[in-house]
Amino acid sequence: MRGFAALGVLLTHVAFQTGATATPVIGRVWERFDMAVAVFFALSGFLLWRGHALAARRLSAPPSLSRYWINRAARILPAYWVVVCIVLALLPGAGSGWRVWAANLSLVQVFVPLTLTNGLTQMWSLSVEVAFYIALPVLAVALLYLRDGRARWRIPALMGLAAASLGWAFIPIPTPDAIHSDNWLPGYLPWFIAGMLLAELAATDARRISRIAGNRRYMAATAVVAFLLSATDLAGPAGLTHPEPWQFSVKILLGAILGFALLAPLILNDTETRRTHRILESPLCLAIGRWSYGIFIWHLAVLAAVFPVFGIIPFNGSFVFVLVATVALSIPVASASYALVEEPVRRAVKRWESNRRIGGPNLGSTDAPGSAATPTATTAINAGS
Repeated sequence: MRGFAALGVLLTHVAFQTGATATPVIGRVWERFDMAVAVFFALSGFLLWRGHALAARRLSAPPSLSRYWINRAARILPAYWVVVCIVLALLPGAGSGWRVWAANLSLVQVFVPLTLTNGLTQMWSLSVEVAFYIALPVLAVALLYLRDGRARWRIPALMGLAAASLGWAFIPIPTPDAIHSDNWLPGYLPWFIAGMLLAELAATDARRISRIAGNRRYMAATAVVAFLLSATDLAGPAGLTHPEPWQFSVKILLGAILGFALLAPLILNDTETRRTHRILESPLCLAIGRWSYGIFIWHLAVLAAVFPVFGIIPFNGSFVFVLVATVALSIPVASASYALVEEPVRRAVKRWESNRRIGGPNLGSTDAPGSAATPTATTAINAGS
C-alpha cells in the first residue's frame, strides 16, 4: 500500500508538470491523486499507535520510547538528508542560501517562507509526518487514563479529536506570506487518526464493526466514492488555488475516509480470517513497498531531470511518456537508496540496540524490511514503516 501511495504522489506531480491536470474531467482525477498522502498518514497512524492500543488493554507491554525515537530518526533522516544535499547542491533552480538549507535539513519547510524549493516540494508532507512523530507520545500520555476498563472510550476520544481538527482551517492564525497554517499537523490530524482508529479496532473484540470495516467490497466502494467526491469542487478548486476553509475541511474528511477504507480490509480482515492478498503480496509489490520511501523522496528530482534529458518542455504535454520515464527511473534510484542508505542504517541501528540492550517491544518501528518472515499482508505493510 505504501508503494501504491508513493506512485500515486508521483502520478499527480507528473500530471501537474506536464499540464495534464488542465484536461477536462480526467485532469481533476489526476490532480486528486495527491490524496495518496492520506494513505501514508493513515499507515503511520496505525503502525505507530497499535503498540499503545494493545498496551491500553494489557495485551502487550508499553512501547519503548527510546527505541521509538531511535527508529523514527533512523527510518526518516539519513536517506532524506542525502536527497536534500544532492538536490540543493546539483539541481538547477533548487534554491540556495543558508535558510533554504537549514529549513529543509531540519524539516521545518512548512513554517519558513519560500523554502519549499524545486525537487523538494513534496517534503511538506514529511514535515507534517515528523510533527506527528513528536506529537504521538503526547497523545499517548493524554489517553493514558483511558485504559483497562475505560479503554472502550479511546475510540470516541480519538473521533472527537478528529472532528475538532476539521475546524482548524477556520481559525485565523496570522502567518508570513506563502505560509498556510492549514499545512501544519492539526489540519491533517484526521488522516493520522484514521489509522489510529484501525489500531484501536484491531485491539478490541468489536467483531461486528470489524466485519463491516473489514469487508473488501464495502470498503472498496467507500474508497471510490470518497476519491471521486474529492475530485470535485467540494474538496477545493482545480489547480493550485488555495481552497476555502470549508473545502479544505471536506478534503480532509474525505481523505480520512479514503485512508480508512483502503487499509481496514488489510488490517481487520487479516486479524479474523488470515485472508491473503495476491496482488499486495506479490514479489513486485513487496519490492516497491520496500522502496516506497525512496520513490517518494527522489521522484521530483528525477522528474526535474526527465524534461531536459528527453527535450520535453514542462507544462506542454507528453503526460504518458513522462510518467513512464519517471517511474522507470525513480524505481532503480529508490532501490539504490534502500540498498546503500536505508538498509545499512537499519542494520546498524539494530546492532546498536542489541549491543546496548534497549528493551521493550519494538512497536515503534514494526517488523524490519526484508526480514526472513513469510510475507503476508501485514508484513507487507510493516515493510514500509
